[in-house]
Amino acid sequence: MTTSSPIIEASHLGKTYRSGKLEVAALRDATFSVERGEFVAIVGPSGSGKSTLFYILGGLTAPTSGTLRIQGQDISKLSDPERTRLRRAHIGFIFQRFNLLPTISAYDNIELAHTIAATGKPFDKSLLNHLAELLSLEDRLDHRPNELSGGQQQRVAIARALITRPAIVLADEPTGNLDSENSERVLQMLRSSSRELKQTVMMITHNPEAAQIADRIITMRDGLITGITAGSRCKE
Repeated sequence: MTTSSPIIEASHLGKTYRSGKLEVAALRDATFSVERGEFVAIVGPSGSGKSTLFYILGGLTAPTSGTLRIQGQDISKLSDPERTRLRRAHIGFIFQRFNLLPTISAYDNIELAHTIAATGKPFDKSLLNHLAELLSLEDRLDHRPNELSGGQQQRVAIARALITRPAIVLADEPTGNLDSENSERVLQMLRSSSRELKQTVMMITHNPEAAQIADRIITMRDGLITGITAGSRCKE
C-alpha cells in the first residue's frame, strides 16, 4: 500500500430511486476513501445498499447526490459514454455468475475481454501466463466453460478481469456459487492480486467470514455505512 492520494474518494454519496410519487433512498451519505492497492470488503444484509454502491463505484449508474472521484476524476459528473471509457480504462469486474461465453475456450474468453477493453496495447501473453500460474489454470486454458468446474470457471473470470491490468477490481459476491474450498481459493487469489499486482480490490459479500481477508471492512445497513473496521487477517 502506498501513501499517495486515494484511488477512490466518495463524499456524501446518495442514490434515490423514484417510482411514481414514491422515493426510495437506496444509498445515503456514503463517505469513505480507499488507498491504492487496498483490499476492501463491503458487507451487509440484502437491501443494505451495497449493490447500489457497487454500481456507482463501477460507473454503471450515477449517484443522485454527492461526489465520487476515481483516479482523481469526479465521475459523478461524467456522461454515460465518459463513464464507459473510464470503466474500460481503470476497472475490472468479477461477478457471482461467471458470465463466460460457452462456445469459446477459457483462453479466448480472457483474450476477448482485452479486445473489448480497447486499451490500445497488444495482448500480454506473459501476463496471461502469470495469471494462469497464479490461478492454477495452466492446463485448462484450452477448455470451454462446460469442461471446467465451478471453481475453475470463477478463476477464469478473475483472469478475465485482471488481464487489462485495471487499477480497480470490483468483485460482486465472487464466492457465492462456490463450495468452501473453492471459496477460500478465490479469496486468496483476490488477496494475491491486491498484493502482487498492486490492484485495489473492492469486494461485496454477504459472508462476514469471507470479508475478514480484506484490509478493511465497510458495513452497511438500510443504505447507510454503519462502520469501517480492519479485517482480522489483513496483516497475515
